[in-house]
Amino acid sequence: MSQSFAKKTFKSVKGKAQKALHRSLDQHVKLAVTGLSGSGKTAFISALVKHLTSQANDNNLPFFDVMREHRHIATKIVPQEALNVPTFDYNRAISALLPSEGDPAWPASTERINTLRLAIKYQSNAGLRGHFSPQSTLYLDIIDYPGEWLLDLPMLAQSFEQWCEQQYPLLSQTPRDQSSAEFLQSIELLDLDAPVDENALADIARCYQTMLVGLKKDTKLAMLQPGRMLMPGDLQGAPLLLFFPISPEKISDDVVAGSNLAHLIKRFDAYVKEVVKPFYNEHFRHFDRQIVLVDVLSALNEGYETLAEQSRVINQLLSHFSYGDSGFFKRLFKPNIDKILFAANKSDHISAKHHKDLALLLDSLVKEQSNHLKFDGVKIETLAMSSIAATVSRQVVDKGQTLDCIYGKPLNEQQWLTYLPPQPPSRMLKKSEWPAHGFEFLSFAPMPSPDQQLKHIRLDHVMQYLLGDKLT
Repeated sequence: MSQSFAKKTFKSVKGKAQKALHRSLDQHVKLAVTGLSGSGKTAFISALVKHLTSQANDNNLPFFDVMREHRHIATKIVPQEALNVPTFDYNRAISALLPSEGDPAWPASTERINTLRLAIKYQSNAGLRGHFSPQSTLYLDIIDYPGEWLLDLPMLAQSFEQWCEQQYPLLSQTPRDQSSAEFLQSIELLDLDAPVDENALADIARCYQTMLVGLKKDTKLAMLQPGRMLMPGDLQGAPLLLFFPISPEKISDDVVAGSNLAHLIKRFDAYVKEVVKPFYNEHFRHFDRQIVLVDVLSALNEGYETLAEQSRVINQLLSHFSYGDSGFFKRLFKPNIDKILFAANKSDHISAKHHKDLALLLDSLVKEQSNHLKFDGVKIETLAMSSIAATVSRQVVDKGQTLDCIYGKPLNEQQWLTYLPPQPPSRMLKKSEWPAHGFEFLSFAPMPSPDQQLKHIRLDHVMQYLLGDKLT
């Protein structure tokens, strides 16, 4: 064995050993920021970085122990390991939220995978780390990705027929039935056993894609698959993406080779194998902690069906992450998520006295999967929070009664408004219990900030739950 080969081998083994030691000593944490499109992932990551880097003090983050105990030294963005993945554009996001001129705006939705690494330097006060050095550094890796792509993870466990059994019935249900008529008519005219007609399949696929894009724009429906049809990127127009659900009753056991049906099955299988599975394997394994952001208020606005669908999708998605107790040796060889935080985002859009109701509602939405996770030893919490507060509380006296209102600028409007929001339910309501007039929660634009500081609600609680025990 040559000396140069031995040296390379030694460096490789040394590098792997250092990574394993960092993980075993909790010096490296991978955080899964999970959420459907519009749940606020990009805003959450931006706020997390801003508060840790330039707003890191005990007045701003009083419930984050490392801040309250004055042990935080500094946090900065450092080069990431994944050199083939773009870096999360933090400066662009902050420039939108805290512009030097003009009105603030929410950061643009994510259109590709991004990653970011933070180095958090702090004063150690206990354990093995404190024995080796009074100062330690925790490396925090965060991945941002289009929420639309997350929707495809359940397809990993489905055949084309099973996918159709799930998707096709939805097309005749409210609210999809209002926009699915043209697509349903087009597939009724398609002869599935006839020799493949590439043009016909492409036309129907484009019709299906137009329907999905319209539903994403006009609703908060969660089950819109395939997700790459909503944000195709370099797959736009590729045959891989030209498939759609059909009636399961039309899928026979004996598929005619070279037929339209055979090609739909082939494309579905290829999509799962070449798009969904690599995305999962490369970006959704070996996480240590997870936050699941949910925009419950927007789903409430749309009604029972949308909220129920959001609940089903979240529970389904959670089954595709690795969970379980993550002790010393497990962290070395097979890290698992040992803590999950379910966060009802945008809590500043309702009165503070109703935040508990919002958290209880979210808890009821995820109880199916959370029960399994608790059995596996995973710690779970649910809370209402706002990574970026866009309103302020105001009390208004009306006819001798004090009302707890909020004040802000509704999204896409010019006038500021003092608003009395409705009270959200504290559990998932049955369809028969749904209010006749439904719910109407407003969305708000970010508030101007002369001091270039972001305000939050319970972001310090989030940091303490997800990272507090790693910073001792």
